[in-house]
Amino acid sequence: MEKITPRVDLAFKKIFGVEENKDLLISLINSIVSEADQVLDLTLLNPYNPKNFRNDKLSILDIKAKGIDGKRFNIEIQISDEADYDKRALYYWARLYTEQLKATEDYYGILSKAIGIHILNFTSIPESDKYHNVFHITEKDTGLIYFKDLELHTIELKKFADAVSDELNDLISKIRTSLDAWVAFLTRYNVLDKENLPKNLENAGLKKALTVLDVMNFTEAEREEYEDHLKWLRIQTNTLKKYEQDGREKGREEGREEGREEGREEGREENKRKIALASISHGLDELTVAKITGLSVEEIRALKIDGNSK
Repeated sequence: MEKITPRVDLAFKKIFGVEENKDLLISLINSIVSEADQVLDLTLLNPYNPKNFRNDKLSILDIKAKGIDGKRFNIEIQISDEADYDKRALYYWARLYTEQLKATEDYYGILSKAIGIHILNFTSIPESDKYHNVFHITEKDTGLIYFKDLELHTIELKKFADAVSDELNDLISKIRTSLDAWVAFLTRYNVLDKENLPKNLENAGLKKALTVLDVMNFTEAEREEYEDHLKWLRIQTNTLKKYEQDGREKGREEGREEGREEGREEGREENKRKIALASISHGLDELTVAKITGLSVEEIRALKIDGNSK
């Protein structure tokens, strides 16, 4: 059977979002956040439970955790490049922050820092060459960070993967930090041998994660959900390659920045429609396609009708 990929959200949460693997989540978080926010121990606020998605395929399989100092963390792996993803990331951060309060409580002295960590299987910030970006609210002229409870991290896997070939030696040469090692696990797990890890990847956490991946078992319902998301991952990869090629050709023809931006927006919408149709043709149901493309069920049904009429 084909090896499970940890980039599918269900598998990701089953690796990092269970009590017995809490050490892996702590290691992942600590590879991302600053020294001041390092985690010694944490409590899972929404541990993995297959019942969470069995009746709601549109549920978000994020991981919420609380450190012993009260800091809140929301870790999510995102497969698809949704419209307005930045707004959704900010909304989930705000909810994480305000969930600390009970209805009868005042906010003074109760609210702790909330950190959103978004691991993205696509390029979301083309203006930055870095695959890891950290965002705060800062003063416009001085860059002063005053509202320190807001922190959002983006980890763009595609930027890392595009810079590394499938050769193990090339991968090894790119590993500089503990976050590099975890991103290598997420993107190049298939070339890593837990029994023969190179020195810069040889740590107990990574070895355990590879072991968990090897022995992971799914129930029938979990397997169905995983396969749906894996189909989407493959469809997206192939479609994005064609989209990027088309976009480059279109960009060369556009003479003005306004035209290029308009073309990119039209291309994104057309890309979502193409992916939706491809997903449906591969047997994914309407709700799953809606989740992974950002289109409504009504829009997907309209696409199906248009496609059948041609």
